[in-house]
Amino acid sequence: MAELQMLLEEEIPAGKRALVESYQNLSRVAEYCENNYVQAQDKRKALEETKAYTTQSLASVAYQINALANNVLQLLDIQASQLRRMESSINHISQSPLHPAWMLGN
Repeated sequence: MAELQMLLEEEIPAGKRALVESYQNLSRVAEYCENNYVQAQDKRKALEETKAYTTQSLASVAYQINALANNVLQLLDIQASQLRRMESSINHISQSPLHPAWMLGN
């Protein structure tokens, strides 16, 4: 239960915040790269720098998406496990001689 709570209250919200921050950072990086290219004497060097920033930024976003997706999958696995346990408990109760259906002769 603690793992589920940690995912819901910490890990998943933190992953979402990281993606929002990355979105904002990507806008700033794009603006910097555009200005850098326009003002650069050496356009080839500015283009290579832009490629490097782009590669690094996209790799970071891909990592964050992967981490968040893994946390969501882990959350779903925990919830599926809880549902299986509840189903088992319900089946056990319904088969119990103390269940009202048993008492009515069904």
